[in-house]
Amino acid sequence: MKITELEPKQLWANFASLNAVPRPSKKEEKVIAFMVAFGKSLGLDTYQDETGNVIIKKPATAGMENRKTVVLQSHLDMVHQKNNDTVFDFSTEGIKMLVDGDWVRADGTTLGADNGIGVASIMTILQSKDIPHPALEALFTIDEETGMTGAKGLKGGLLSGDFLLNLDTEEDDEIDIGCAGGVDVSAFREYDVVDTPDNSVGYTLTIKGLHGGHSGTDIHKGYANANKLMNRILFTCTEKFGLHIASVDGGGLRNAIPRESVAVVTINKNDEVAFKKEVATLTQALQHEYSVTEPTLTVLLEPTAVPEKVMEEEEQEDVLRALYAAFNGVYKMSQTIADLVETSNNVARVQIKDGEINVYCLTRSASETSKYDLADTIRSSFELAGFEVEYTGSYPGWEPKVDAEILKIVKAQYKTLFGETPNVVACHAGLECGILGTHYPKMEMVSFGPTIKGAHSPAEKVNIASVQKFWKFLLAILQHIPNK
Repeated sequence: MKITELEPKQLWANFASLNAVPRPSKKEEKVIAFMVAFGKSLGLDTYQDETGNVIIKKPATAGMENRKTVVLQSHLDMVHQKNNDTVFDFSTEGIKMLVDGDWVRADGTTLGADNGIGVASIMTILQSKDIPHPALEALFTIDEETGMTGAKGLKGGLLSGDFLLNLDTEEDDEIDIGCAGGVDVSAFREYDVVDTPDNSVGYTLTIKGLHGGHSGTDIHKGYANANKLMNRILFTCTEKFGLHIASVDGGGLRNAIPRESVAVVTINKNDEVAFKKEVATLTQALQHEYSVTEPTLTVLLEPTAVPEKVMEEEEQEDVLRALYAAFNGVYKMSQTIADLVETSNNVARVQIKDGEINVYCLTRSASETSKYDLADTIRSSFELAGFEVEYTGSYPGWEPKVDAEILKIVKAQYKTLFGETPNVVACHAGLECGILGTHYPKMEMVSFGPTIKGAHSPAEKVNIASVQKFWKFLLAILQHIPNK
């Protein structure tokens, strides 16, 4: 079956059109132009702000002019991740989508259902002729995935809505009313490059086959971090055999749990047999430790040409110790909401090459004080090893308001439609509502969406029946917005 044959057909058609447009974070020029052209083609008031956000306003349908105004909000950018063996150019190609049983997924890349389904649903409502709704303000933000600069740059006064519906969560039985904030923690240092010792042999060490996933919503699921596993092997083999590092390239975006890491190393030829045996032993240990959460964890050790230069020995020891000490995973659980992660860190990217080291982390927390407590913990680990550390891209969390009028409306419609009470939750992901609330403090907000699995990884998929449920729910909410 083709994507465009799925119901609701117009929504899936809009999703397909959107996914034909390259839209990586911080490179949204094409999708911004796409959305501006879309709004203008409908004859609707369409505005692009100085940050790049697009706002499209649509008057209420007949008989709903006196209802409160609703802001429908989703972000235009998507995480671009692919499997190493997938040949794909995100800058020029549209996402190749497949119907796989009850799910829609992509062929070896991220799908972009996060947040493309939300964008497509808003597009469908804007172009509709027969969907009843109050006055609407569609807000399409940019760069949500790597800094939330669109939400941060939005000015007050552009919107007049009473309620905001953020269509960017990933379980269709949940209504989100709170989220974590975050800060980017980056560590940099240079190192001395020295000649590779005589009698050396070269090897490429590869870790792959990991689950990956969203560094917020999946951080508590026990998935392995490729950067931490690689460092563990390098640390052990350095201590036992005097291994030398030529380069390390692990992970990708800050908000994706690293799935793969590749290192080029050298070892003294006399230690080659023992080195291979040790790597095999460590591989067995890792596969045993992660047998449930990472059943396809793979460690490859392959001969390669001997690199001419490697990292200076004492500096290498300092760097490996710093990476070992750098906290990764769940730091603190919420004391007020059961089973909710409060504070975490993702060691997302490690680059070691040609005398320079770059380490990129994303620290998240619902608590500003706890966020910086963990950030300072990580900073201390790296500064002890001679790194310079900087904090950038900080954004606030979203404080739950359990008595909000829009929450009561949404809960009531969910129970009427589906015969059960939705789960009202806060999440450990970074939603834009916290930032938008600083610009529009009187605007009430909730977040919901269809069921999406594996966001931020090539395993990303969206459930077809869940999209239908989400669409039915969204339309019902719009029909039951109260009068001003």
